[in-house]
Amino acid sequence: MTDPRESPALEAVGLGRRYKRGWALRDCSFRLPAGRICALVGPNGAGKTTLLSLAAGLLEPSTGTVRLGGHAARSAAARQHTAFLGQEKALYSRFRVSEILRMGRELNPTWHQETAERVVAAGNVPMDARVGTLSGGQRTRVAFALALGKRPRLLLLDEPMADLDPLVRRQMMDTLMAEAAQHGSTVVMSSHLVSELEGVCDFLVLIGDGTVRLAGDVDELRDAHRTVSGPDAHADRFANVPGQVTVDTRSAGGRTTALIRPRGPLPADTESAVPSLEELLLAHLRTDGVTPLITPAARAGAHHEVTA
Repeated sequence: MTDPRESPALEAVGLGRRYKRGWALRDCSFRLPAGRICALVGPNGAGKTTLLSLAAGLLEPSTGTVRLGGHAARSAAARQHTAFLGQEKALYSRFRVSEILRMGRELNPTWHQETAERVVAAGNVPMDARVGTLSGGQRTRVAFALALGKRPRLLLLDEPMADLDPLVRRQMMDTLMAEAAQHGSTVVMSSHLVSELEGVCDFLVLIGDGTVRLAGDVDELRDAHRTVSGPDAHADRFANVPGQVTVDTRSAGGRTTALIRPRGPLPADTESAVPSLEELLLAHLRTDGVTPLITPAARAGAHHEVTA
């Protein structure tokens, strides 16, 4: 039996979920190494929430499997070391904050009261206040306290900070990153704010139309692409090279700019640069039908033994 800490934090193989209206997620395969901060990105309806719900054991797959630390997502072993936090905060409105934390303490054997209290205190949230009387930002902070107090090995976040103002978002992000670094936690974070992910996440999974289009180490994915530009008259020389993958092409002011995966050396008069994470994501989000890129570290495989 393999130690869960040596297994991928999350591994999906042929994962799919079908609803009456069609497939929300289909043939989704990737692995996330432990200890990484992963950005989960995609347009509305791409399948991000479905993927996180499957990983959290809130939904059952229609096809394929998803494992957390080597254990089936819906198993007791996986649940014990996983925390999920979505946009809808699952908090009892009539409970006092202190009672919410007591619930966390009694339900989770890995509970750390000091961590939970520190997260609450940082937002000046009264411990004797009822949850229903708190502002949206205060409720979010209590929800984070409940999740971080569990000391999870894997933290799944489905845009839980969407209702926070920029300053509080920054504060909560700093708290989250500090806790993850201190305890070696893996974080999967869905967000529409691309700028928020830059400099925070070191792993990326991009989903489009229910399938994985990009997955891997952020620096490795960026290095596999180039932002190139030149006069419109010369665009075919760098944007339409046979065998080369051209992700996105845009023209303005007489110049064409493209995001490509180069096949070989580019023409000498072509301006070329490694794209930022924001440039990489926006180009892929604007485009459909691009050949997926899954780096070796993100490829689902059977080199780890898994347990039910």
